Amino acid sequence: MSEFQQITIPKLQQMKRDGQKSIGVVAWDYPTTRLADRAGIDFIVVGDSVGANLWGHDNPLQVTLDEILICCKAVRRATDRMVVSCDMPYGPVQEGLSSAMKAAVRIIKEGGADMIKVDAAAEHPEVVREMAKAGIPVFAQFGLTPQTALKYGIPYSAQNSASAMASDEAAARLVEEGLMLEEAGAVALDFTNSGPVAGAAVVAAVKIPCIGGFGGGPWLDGRVRLTQTVLGYGEKWIESKTDTYFNTAQGTIDAFKALAADCRGGKQIKG
Repeated sequence: MSEFQQITIPKLQQMKRDGQKSIGVVAWDYPTTRLADRAGIDFIVVGDSVGANLWGHDNPLQVTLDEILICCKAVRRATDRMVVSCDMPYGPVQEGLSSAMKAAVRIIKEGGADMIKVDAAAEHPEVVREMAKAGIPVFAQFGLTPQTALKYGIPYSAQNSASAMASDEAAARLVEEGLMLEEAGAVALDFTNSGPVAGAAVVAAVKIPCIGGFGGGPWLDGRVRLTQTVLGYGEKWIESKTDTYFNTAQGTIDAFKALAADCRGGKQIKG
């Protein structure tokens, strides 16, 4: 039995009311999820970022529903304690309400997700409303998201996001969007690239948790971080100067070199 308490969507909402920060990680596989569970992480996001980070796609829009369902099922098998959120991949929402609802049912029924993250949700409030009416919890993503950035031709970077979210005008507009998504029935908000001005304003305005990853900060109700970033996993971290919690990339290269050296030196390999 886990030493950590069971986390549910109502529990995440209560954490906001209690002023307690929630923490999630983006993961797509069984072993990573098992480790996150044992560490006491509150929720897992099965993100469409799997395309770029594991499969070498150019962008997350190339990930299909069938592909993300494979990841969601693996994550669900790994935990019954954490809340599992699964991304709605690009396509079903853009095709229309009927397509979005069919995909949502598959994600809940086949994937075992507890809630579904809908990107650019402020542009599709009817999808949020219809899913909520059907009893499907929605983690509504808004702000400068990968899909909205691509639509407007804005490079998806920290510099652009900071300038885009810094004005009082942007904050007022984003508060309106947050309130609209809450009214539509979203159970939580994923405020991408919030910044301290707009982020704090939305947190104060809505009653549901306002969580953020890229471009977020301590002004939010909770944070979500890409596993690869937490672990420094991936080739880009070998010589990166960015501070993170571990450097798996360099450790992995060192282990591979040691394996090769043992094998070529006629030694018994480890493990």
